[in-house]
Amino acid sequence: MAIINQSTKELQVKIVYYGPAMGGKTTNLVQVHEHVQTGQGNKGKLVSLATSSDRTLFFDFLPIEAMSIKGFKTKFQLYTVPGQVIYNTTRQLVLRGVDGIVFVADSQYEKMTENVESLQNLEDNLRTLKLNLSDIPYVLQYNKRDLPNVAPVEYMEYLLNNRDVQVPSFTGCANKCEGVFETLNMITRMLLHKFVNQSKPQYA
Repeated sequence: MAIINQSTKELQVKIVYYGPAMGGKTTNLVQVHEHVQTGQGNKGKLVSLATSSDRTLFFDFLPIEAMSIKGFKTKFQLYTVPGQVIYNTTRQLVLRGVDGIVFVADSQYEKMTENVESLQNLEDNLRTLKLNLSDIPYVLQYNKRDLPNVAPVEYMEYLLNNRDVQVPSFTGCANKCEGVFETLNMITRMLLHKFVNQSKPQYA
């Protein structure tokens, strides 16, 4: 849940990158960190806790200062979750207080089952936290489009975006920084629109 800090005049917004293991979540954040342009260089540090079995055990953390809303600086905090199922409790911890979600899907045919299972796992974990995916702004990124064995976008849309209200989706090659900022720009625009026009964040 977005938090307004009255003393520092900051609005803190939390975005979580979710998806199957090795699908490109961490690569997205690395590319954002390397290429993002922020006022006075205030983009924070990229913190990664990795193990031999999974590149991201807990999360990557990246605060980005963006536009002001009604006198408050907006700070986006970007997190990833570990892709491996054994770290599901950690996924739930990272999802606490989430404002927006980027679901990073692996476009390779053999990863379709993992994509579907990961999206279902996201919904299950949100329900555990008494949240509903339909109430949270989120976007889809179909990553690794540069590989030879990718599924058609239409097929991925059918598997992952087959809902009453479809969400924005983007193709990407995160390792080449393709689609990374298009995805990030859309989720941040959706969140800013929500906070400006629809709801008042919780006061700290």
